Amino acid sequence: MDKMDKKRQELKDTLLEASLPHIIFDGWSLKSLRAATSDLGIKEGMIYTVFVDPESELVEHFSDWADRRMIARLDKIDLESIKIRERIAIAVRMRLEELSGQKEALRRSILKSSPRHLYKTVDLIWRRAGDKAVDFNFYSKRALLAAILSSTTLYWLDDKSEDHSKTWEFLDRRISDVMRIPKVKTHLRKVIDLTLTPIAKRWDARKTT
Repeated sequence: MDKMDKKRQELKDTLLEASLPHIIFDGWSLKSLRAATSDLGIKEGMIYTVFVDPESELVEHFSDWADRRMIARLDKIDLESIKIRERIAIAVRMRLEELSGQKEALRRSILKSSPRHLYKTVDLIWRRAGDKAVDFNFYSKRALLAAILSSTTLYWLDDKSEDHSKTWEFLDRRISDVMRIPKVKTHLRKVIDLTLTPIAKRWDARKTT
């Protein structure tokens, strides 16, 4: 990332973080972004220096922001010393913990989120976990993790247990269930070919351009 891109990302982060208190009331809207600029004491025109389509791009940046916070925490752990399934569980848990103060914002973002955002997150988690698959396993692993992350997030949003202990138990069960599924490749191949595979290919193409 060059100096200019870093400054753009920093401004996006600043606008996002200032918008979050307003999103609870006004949703992922231009109104929330405008309120953020008012709080920050900057001109509304600054929104368009980093966002072309502010409402949809702000949701995308929220996902990216959460991913980066998750990675920052993962980088402090010796992942190579623990099993793959534990690496995945830790990553999912850390991402949700980073969003613990933003439950309503996350809840409101779900309907506006693109499958591309979910794919980016699960791909990032698998890569950070050390996955080197290049065959069909590449897509099946991401499809399975997408299902785990989605279901765990929905459970977490309504979890009132202390320290979200029920969510982490749920997460462990989901991972255990996946580990027990026989011949999962056969069952998932058609679903993946129709959904995540095209998204993955477009994402990979974007990264090479």
